[in-house]
Amino acid sequence: MKNFLVLYRMDMVEMQKMMASTSAEERKKSMGEWEVWMKKNMASFADHGGPVGKTKRVAANGATDIRNDIGGYSIVQAESQEAAAALFADNPHFTMPGATVEVMEIMSMPGK
Repeated sequence: MKNFLVLYRMDMVEMQKMMASTSAEERKKSMGEWEVWMKKNMASFADHGGPVGKTKRVAANGATDIRNDIGGYSIVQAESQEAAAALFADNPHFTMPGATVEVMEIMSMPGK
């Protein structure tokens, strides 16, 4: 099995609009859909991951605050990148406007 880093991406302006316009009950229902999806696919996850906070970009000249569209991450195990990507076909993340999921293999380091 190979490991894959999964990034949950979304338009943050749309995300803020959605959070402001949905009720607590609607958000609870959405989280319930996530829980059901995660339980169904639990065996494929090496790390369920979670939401991510603000970003700092670090360079040789220091660290600065930046914004990006990454909302969270997970690590999944699958035989191939195609199989890992197929896990997300019915993911509830896609109910958000402009939401995408990126799947990339975590490569082995030489000597490990």
